[in-house]
Amino acid sequence: MERTREAMLREFSRAQNPQAARADAGSHDGRDEPEIHRAEVELPGGGQLVVTDIETITPERLEKTADRIAEILQSKEGDRQS
Repeated sequence: MERTREAMLREFSRAQNPQAARADAGSHDGRDEPEIHRAEVELPGGGQLVVTDIETITPERLEKTADRIAEILQSKEGDRQS
């Protein structure tokens, strides 16, 4: 019970006295916001696939992903008709 109380007081103190922003923050110290890449592609049957990633989305990768999603959708469509 005492450890819980100490932890609560410690967190309260941190919330009341936040650390000042560092002058060197954002200088490759792991705090940079990653760039988000986004691509859209039409799927067979009128669907649309939106792919987002922190890595670059190449046309080959987008096509491969779209093909895989189309396969999954076709297999699920076949399940419904059974």
